[in-house]
Amino acid sequence: MADLTLAARQPRTGGPSGAGWDALRDEPGPDTVRCLGLYAKLAAGVTVVTALDGAGLPTGMTVSALTSLSARPPLLLACLRGNSRTLTALRQQGAFAVSLLTAGQRAVAERFADSGVPPARRFEGSPVRRVLGLPVLADALAWSVCLVEDVRPYGDHHAVVGRVMAVEVNGGRPLLWHDRTFHTLPGTRDG
Repeated sequence: MADLTLAARQPRTGGPSGAGWDALRDEPGPDTVRCLGLYAKLAAGVTVVTALDGAGLPTGMTVSALTSLSARPPLLLACLRGNSRTLTALRQQGAFAVSLLTAGQRAVAERFADSGVPPARRFEGSPVRRVLGLPVLADALAWSVCLVEDVRPYGDHHAVVGRVMAVEVNGGRPLLWHDRTFHTLPGTRDG
């Protein structure tokens, strides 16, 4: 079997009419504002990712980039801001939890998203359970506790792969994020 490795991308010479020009790879691409406009159109469930910091205190943040990665082994993929306390904590401790929020938890999502709110105050007013030592939001739509499998930087975020160690699924409707605002699914049943 051949060993496939990707060579470092070399700049091409000669411009659009030059030999070897690849418009898909060599054009500068859209600006950040246009990309953020595209990303805003991606509908996603709203999740709170939590961890314990170096002092054993809970920290957490709101995340809309969470997806299943594998059923066997059970893996989740979360994308966290590169400078977040939560990312630092989960890297130090090697574990984190995710709580999928219900339609009625918009205030929780806003509190965990507000960088001006100290980590300890983000948990106020939300019932919290400790599962395998980690804080999960007890009234969430669903939650899981994960061991960190991998963390890799991509741009201004880090992709975090977690191996699911515990799960609970409850009834309710999800809180969604689309076009820079919160939404719920119309016409769905609770439970």
